[in-house]
Amino acid sequence: MRAQREQAGGTPGRVVRPATIYDVAAEAGVSHQTVSRFLRGYEGIRPQTRERVMAALSSLDYRPNLAARGLKSGRSHRIGALTHEVVQVGPSRIAESASAAAREAGYILDLISVDTRDPRAIDEALVQLTQHSPAGVLVLASTDEMLTALTKADIRVPMHLETELDDPTSPSETGVPALVEHLAALGHTRFMLIAGPPNWSAARRREHAYESALEQLRLPTGPILHGDWSAASGYRAIADAASPFPATAVLAANDQMALGAMLALKERGLAVPGDVSVVGIDDNPEAAYYDPPLTTVHLDFEATGRHAVTTLVARIEEKEIPGRLARHPRLVVRRSSGPVPALIG
Repeated sequence: MRAQREQAGGTPGRVVRPATIYDVAAEAGVSHQTVSRFLRGYEGIRPQTRERVMAALSSLDYRPNLAARGLKSGRSHRIGALTHEVVQVGPSRIAESASAAAREAGYILDLISVDTRDPRAIDEALVQLTQHSPAGVLVLASTDEMLTALTKADIRVPMHLETELDDPTSPSETGVPALVEHLAALGHTRFMLIAGPPNWSAARRREHAYESALEQLRLPTGPILHGDWSAASGYRAIADAASPFPATAVLAANDQMALGAMLALKERGLAVPGDVSVVGIDDNPEAAYYDPPLTTVHLDFEATGRHAVTTLVARIEEKEIPGRLARHPRLVVRRSSGPVPALIG
């Protein structure tokens, strides 16, 4: 455990070398060839030996030398990734989990975020991603502009596109039907939707799921307004809505727009949920601390990012491609939703 001891009790200012496979082998009591086979994914290692090697890798905080591996194998261990709107909860959490999954698989994720309103910026980013011959390219795309740019791009390495398609066949994956059913069970019949921007496939899919859910319940859709995912746009949608306010239930296509909507309702003299119930989508980390805490659906963005990287790495390493990721949103009921006003008391 020499590398670890030096790290714990070394001389101040001294540069501590990282652990090597020889250190790992000594710690685990195996040969360095066994450690090397384990790191390459060899399956024929006895379970007890495998456990000792894994424990030693963890104890010594072993990190593979990707540059050396690339020189030896002739293959890059860098993945170029293109995303956008990282200030938004969903894209940022997907990118974060994708980066972690890449590290665990022995790759480095080079992430570039672009302004999707500028087609030239997207084209330049794609060129930048591919000019250093990455092992593969991961595109986390949600807008029409990104998808259009991809159709023109000349990408000659394995690629995976992670996007939410306009798929009307599985509305439950959006979480919207669960929200509509929750509100309808509370007696609400007058709804309003604050939808996301129309150039986002996820926004269109959630809007379609909303209309379908209300149609199945034989309820009118009510006003459909559009925001840009920001709290400010949710605020403006409610502040500019007709008077008297036309709905007792507001469904916002994400939690941030729901936050803005609740402030605007308060400024209009309407209580949440006493007069109007408000629900969102995403279950961002702050949703439980809104005033009042927000009813929403929890979406597993981390699973999305990890599945995207797992799929791309399988293509790079010519392994079996994993199947489609099944999404199971979970309704989280908090205090922003309540009975329709006529039923209160």
